[in-house]
Amino acid sequence: MAQIGLYGAAALAGIAFVVQQAVNANLKGALGSGLWAGFVNFTVGGMAIGLLALALREPFPSLDAAARAPWYAWIGGLLGALYIVGAILLIPRLGAAAVIALLVVGQMLMSLALDHFGGLGVPIHALSAPRIGGALLLVIGVVLICAS
Repeated sequence: MAQIGLYGAAALAGIAFVVQQAVNANLKGALGSGLWAGFVNFTVGGMAIGLLALALREPFPSLDAAARAPWYAWIGGLLGALYIVGAILLIPRLGAAAVIALLVVGQMLMSLALDHFGGLGVPIHALSAPRIGGALLLVIGVVLICAS
C-alpha cells in the first residue's frame, strides 16, 4: 500500500514538472528571455527550498560534510539549469508533449545505463529483456508523439 503512495507522489511530481515547463515558457514570453526565465525559476525554487529547510529546522551541513562530496555532486545545479532552459526554449518550438516525451526517453536511457553500470553511485540493476523492451516502447511512443 505504501508503494502505491510513492507511485502517486512520483506521478504528481511528473505533473508538476510539465506544468512548470509550460509556466516557464510563458515567463520566457513575458520576459523576452529564456535565460532570465530560467534564473527566475531557480531563484524562486531556491528560496522555497531554503524556507522549507528553515521551517523544518534542518541543520546546516558542515563544511567537512561538503568537502567529502564527490566533485560531480556539485554539478547538479548546472545540469538542472541546462534541463530547465532547454525545456523553456524548446516547448514553444516543439510543443509540450514532444519536449516532455523526448526528456523522458533521454532520462530513461540514461537511467538504464546508470542502473546497469552503477554509475554515479546508483545501485546496480542489470539490464534485462523487460527493461530493454520497456525502453523500446518508450522510444516508439516518442516517435509517434513527435510524428504528429
